[in-house]
Amino acid sequence: MNIAVVGTGYVGLVTGTCFAETGNNVICVDIDQNKVDRMINGEVPIYEPGLELLFERNTRQGRLNFTTDLAAAIKDAQIIFLALPTPPGEDGSADLSYILNVANDLSKIITDYKVIVDKSTVPVGTAERVHAALAANLDESLFDVVSNPEFLREGVAVDDFMKPDRVVIGTSSERARKTMKNLYEPFVRQGNPIIFMDERSAEMTKYAANSYLAARISFMNEIANLCERVGANVDMVRIGMGSDSRIGKRFLFPGVGYGGSCFPKDVQALAKTAEENAYDFKILKAVMNVNTIQKHRLSEKIIQYFGGDVKGKTIALWGLAFKPNTDDIREAPALYIIEDLLNAGAKVKAFDPEAMDNVKKIYGDKIHFASDQYEALIEADALAIVTEWSVFRTPSFKVLKELMSNPAIFDGRNLYDVESMEDQGFYYDSIGRNSIEG
Repeated sequence: MNIAVVGTGYVGLVTGTCFAETGNNVICVDIDQNKVDRMINGEVPIYEPGLELLFERNTRQGRLNFTTDLAAAIKDAQIIFLALPTPPGEDGSADLSYILNVANDLSKIITDYKVIVDKSTVPVGTAERVHAALAANLDESLFDVVSNPEFLREGVAVDDFMKPDRVVIGTSSERARKTMKNLYEPFVRQGNPIIFMDERSAEMTKYAANSYLAARISFMNEIANLCERVGANVDMVRIGMGSDSRIGKRFLFPGVGYGGSCFPKDVQALAKTAEENAYDFKILKAVMNVNTIQKHRLSEKIIQYFGGDVKGKTIALWGLAFKPNTDDIREAPALYIIEDLLNAGAKVKAFDPEAMDNVKKIYGDKIHFASDQYEALIEADALAIVTEWSVFRTPSFKVLKELMSNPAIFDGRNLYDVESMEDQGFYYDSIGRNSIEG
């Protein structure tokens, strides 16, 4: 098929590249000429494992192209994906201006039938608003609007797209249904379902899924905090809970709160939708409140360890991205921890395998960016582990002790065994487990 993808952010670029990989002709559109030029020259603007290989292959073979010309991109396209940003407003609602502006632009240049697909995460009712924007200048026989939410996990997005657990498609049009079924059938040959439903249910499905996963994370963080009070070990509790087939093992790991491009924004947007419909969604409010508190948990532990005064102390920080295998720092817990430490007068030395350039744009020379994980430890009074990159899982504890001024580790991801850290002679404080005095 001929496909246009409007927007080359995280979702748009992965979507376009993966559709090209299955033999479709894809043109990705963006208003940023510099970004388009970089992609035309072979540069992948985001870090995502596995994406660069597919990007290079499909651009080289001519199936994946880039432009700033919307009219040229959609001229021969059968399907137009809208993969545009929907940032949260001050009130938590999703900003639909990018999507509706493009829909308005499309209404003036479409000349034959197209399927317009909302790929962005959007509130319930957005498909109808896009339909209205298109219909303002366009005969309704020339288009159908479909909701096709993405369920991509950063760090494994290519695998998620190529081998989806399910594909959710919201449409009331039989013509659009057949087109979308043909498009996605190559991705579900192992039997995973393509689930058709109405547009509003498809839009709600994305928000419901992400909000439920966020709720699991916040619940486990609350359990972890209580475990510290009562002397229980959250790792044992997690294993005991996860062995129940009704609960399952995933999203039960406590930590320093969720971040990223999806969970914070989607939970806020669903809560706003509830508010607009006069429904008091109490659980979502609690989820957001717990997560905000949890992002400060590690910095509180560090400041408390030093008797409430960290002025002049040097804190090494391992991990800046909101999760491993990405350079995404949107709503990353590390940013909250850095802010707390700087405001308390501490010095911060940070290392992350991929996200340091993005954090430099925020902090500049206010913190020291180390060349590797060990350089960050030189003369450090404490180490805070914020992101569970694989490279942090098995460090040389002998080198850690030699480099640090004070052998104290605050582990926000529970990477290490408590008894082992006691044997190593570290002060070790993690999430939901007893601290070790060293």
